[in-house]
Amino acid sequence: MIRPPLVSVATAAARLSPFISGMFNSSEVGISLGDRMKYEIKYSPSYSMLVVDLDAGEKITGEAGAMTYMTPNIDVQTHLRERGILGSLGLKVFGGQSLFVNDYIARDGPGQAGLVAAPVGDIQVLKVEPGHGYIVQKAAYLASTEGIELDVKWEGFTKGLFGQGLFMIRVYGGGDLFINTFGAIDRHELGAGEELVVDNFHLVAFSDSCDYRVTKFKGWKETILSGEGFITHIRGPGEVYIQTKNLREFVDWLWTLLAPRVRRRAR
Repeated sequence: MIRPPLVSVATAAARLSPFISGMFNSSEVGISLGDRMKYEIKYSPSYSMLVVDLDAGEKITGEAGAMTYMTPNIDVQTHLRERGILGSLGLKVFGGQSLFVNDYIARDGPGQAGLVAAPVGDIQVLKVEPGHGYIVQKAAYLASTEGIELDVKWEGFTKGLFGQGLFMIRVYGGGDLFINTFGAIDRHELGAGEELVVDNFHLVAFSDSCDYRVTKFKGWKETILSGEGFITHIRGPGEVYIQTKNLREFVDWLWTLLAPRVRRRAR
């Protein structure tokens, strides 16, 4: 009897390494622990796309206009973000989100859908659990699994988390929340009593266990002349997610290039 040659664990790992790295190159693969939804975040961090593999009857909710492709057996159902029209109008007027969202449901077998956001940047999944939610920037919402709730009617209105380029939505319930950013995502873990000061236009999300307050950047002179504007002091415990790029600054920079052409054509 001819026995196959023995291969050490190290040798086997070395042989498999190219295949493993090829499978996971430039992407993040994850499986939701709650509802077992399978997803992949591809092309991080600059041009991220969320690819969701749905089992038969499984559903994911996405921001209106986020779909890039889907398999033919995906059934799309468009509806108001909340049951009550006033709640949905609140998200549109105050939260800057679309009145409508799309439910993507796999019919007659498994299906797949790809979702993206307008800003050039990254996508991150946040695990939402009862008693462990997040405060999320208005434009950061991309998609969520069943069990996720969005709320604009909360104490953030009285604590300054609106206006001055900042409006946050409270996210609670249980499931996976997918957020998008402009630029890469910078994550900070704050211990009890630890504090971080974040520019409002760079703030994406933080745990609802954190305390926070919005202030000017030092005095009015520094606020006006420093270019920093308003800032948020966040105190742990909890997580803080920051985007590395500032959309307002990008638009201002872009306008310096476009303004001369606009003036020339207006003459």
